[in-house]
Amino acid sequence: MTVRKTVAAALSVATATGFAFAAPAQADFPERPVEMIVPWSPGGGSDTLMRIVSNHVEPHLGQPMPVINMPGVSGTRGLDEARERPADGYTVAQVHEGLLTSYHTGLTTVQLEDFEPIAALTQSPQFFVANADMPYETMEEFVEFARENPGEVNVGVTLAGVPHLHSAMLEDAADLEFSYVGYEGTGERIRALVGGHIDVAIGDIASAKQFVDNNDLRFLAVGTTERLDQTPDVPTLQELGYDFEMTINRGLFAPAGTPEDRLEVLENALSELQHDESFVESINNAGSEVVYRGREEYAEYLEDLDATVERLADHLER
Repeated sequence: MTVRKTVAAALSVATATGFAFAAPAQADFPERPVEMIVPWSPGGGSDTLMRIVSNHVEPHLGQPMPVINMPGVSGTRGLDEARERPADGYTVAQVHEGLLTSYHTGLTTVQLEDFEPIAALTQSPQFFVANADMPYETMEEFVEFARENPGEVNVGVTLAGVPHLHSAMLEDAADLEFSYVGYEGTGERIRALVGGHIDVAIGDIASAKQFVDNNDLRFLAVGTTERLDQTPDVPTLQELGYDFEMTINRGLFAPAGTPEDRLEVLENALSELQHDESFVESINNAGSEVVYRGREEYAEYLEDLDATVERLADHLER
């Protein structure tokens, strides 16, 4: 019997016997830790940011939210596990736009309808990052080199994921042709870039800036509308003449069928978390911004983006 039906039954009994009482809100959910499945390897952007969520959410939720890493199949193995978990509120999964591309390119059967959105929390600017030993120091030089060497530039992405989508958008905008190499998560492909196994990758501040500071890597361009305070010398794609953005928006989902009242508890905890100064500072220090969308707004955002990804899916399958 669900929480809602239990409360309704109790009220009926009270009315029938002449006694009125107030039912406890949310039936004390949660009574134990809520597991957060992060479908990526440790060390990447998703893992870094979700561990910050995990480290700060307990005072707002009343229980810990430990991270469980389940990488594999471009971030969908963990989501496949999450959709099979009991829909009781004790499992949440980190999701970003990559699920949409993986589904529409046939990489997975996992889709939005398998989950209930809880809230989006963070927005991460994405960069084109090059190995510092490559013969280009600017985005303009990189585009010129790639145009003169079609198919010879190896770009590290998550195949059928958001980095693949972002790279394909540059291919389309600049009339380029890349060769793609797939990696599980940002951390893995940035390590491959540092090792010289690929030429360029899509990365973020959390995973790549330390290597840029050590002169192992080089930021060529960032996908935000304005330059970032953390990287003031890195131009935006838009100022270079490319009319698209590159950001990753990360949020939490629960398995479809999770009771409404438990979704509300989880959403309320994350809504409070967005105002936690320590949490915001930690997210900023990791190179991201706290951009909160509640359940309804997050669902609308994903539905709109889903239509766009479906339209571009054929380009990602080649």
